[in-house]
Amino acid sequence: MTVLRQEADPVEAGLDAGALERLDRHFARRVDEGRLPGFLVAVARGGRVAHLTAYGARDVAAGLPVESDTLWRIYSMTKPVTAVAALMLMEEGRLSLDDPVGRHLPAFARPRVYEGGSGDGVRTRPPAGPLLVRHLMTHTAGLTFAFYHSHPVDALYREAGLESSVAPGTDLAGTTEVYARLPLQFDPGTQWNYSVASNVLGRIVEVVSGRPLDVFLAERIFRPLGMTDAGFEVTDAQAERLAEMYGESDDGGIEPIEGLPLRGRPRFLSGSGGMVASAHDFHRFMELLRRRGELDGVRLLSPATVDLMTRNHLPGGADLRAFGSRPAHDVPGNEGVGFGLGVSVVVDPSRTQAPSALGSYGWSGVATTTFWVDPGRDLTVQFYTQVRPRSSHTVFRDLKRLVHEAVTR
Repeated sequence: MTVLRQEADPVEAGLDAGALERLDRHFARRVDEGRLPGFLVAVARGGRVAHLTAYGARDVAAGLPVESDTLWRIYSMTKPVTAVAALMLMEEGRLSLDDPVGRHLPAFARPRVYEGGSGDGVRTRPPAGPLLVRHLMTHTAGLTFAFYHSHPVDALYREAGLESSVAPGTDLAGTTEVYARLPLQFDPGTQWNYSVASNVLGRIVEVVSGRPLDVFLAERIFRPLGMTDAGFEVTDAQAERLAEMYGESDDGGIEPIEGLPLRGRPRFLSGSGGMVASAHDFHRFMELLRRRGELDGVRLLSPATVDLMTRNHLPGGADLRAFGSRPAHDVPGNEGVGFGLGVSVVVDPSRTQAPSALGSYGWSGVATTTFWVDPGRDLTVQFYTQVRPRSSHTVFRDLKRLVHEAVTR
């Protein structure tokens, strides 16, 4: 176990100490008001941590504090890790962005696209073009989530038992087979719809590499980068450091809920959202990206591949709101933000809901965890708590505003 520590004076790193205090007070107030159990926030410049705060509880009932070595369910922050795994296989010539998904997963060889109707009366047709690996990595594949409740295909996902994106009793291979039997919501490449695509990509990593996803990530990413706590399960030795999961209650407070099960190796290895990690682990991952594929003498990707990953791939420079599958993505927070290969990318800071720098990239998790890398300002930020909100909240927007106010150069 390696613990994240503050390494630089914030003022020397170009950060305003008073603004950082305001950031800490803002989130500490949420803890004190019972709206968050606790949190950890870290801000680094040039790879050196210049601000690190842990506040509140990782387990409220047990009175256990958030500490710098606390373990967090990072949920969808798993997606960029899965994307890096796929890009590594691409650099080895074993996979291509333009490979048809069906080349690696035969169940996807003849996808169908929704044309009309609902339930048993759904009508489908062949897609206008092939379903490609790049569509999985950019969430333009036509796949969806069961929880959207905004399209007849979403309902088909629920009927197939995919409320949690996992087909009951199956592993990653079995669940992707279920996805393949359902129609795509739209022709691949024609809209953006955040979806189960990273699970399908994770299965492709397994097939192409010949290794289970957890083994591939451990051998090829976690160990080389020194991400000592990262993985899909928590050992007995790690268990006390795992933060409790909470949900929002009717009165605006929080209450314990069931979180992602992490004890014992899971049957379903989710490339979309199955990981646990510490702040040190994800600092190492962010550093790999900030340094364009290399960290401490270990190179996992070429600079050109990281540049490809972290630029907008939506047609014509579109943002998520304009290219998104409505109504699910027609929200102000998607303005000015495009999508790369597994990460969001700021394409127009003048239209983003919170202050953001051009070219900043990152992603978030459903339990209110987030990270971003700002190449222009040589800045990385990560934030953790463990609260699944009932609806949209202001945590990420407030965090970006407060960090923006703290940067002096």
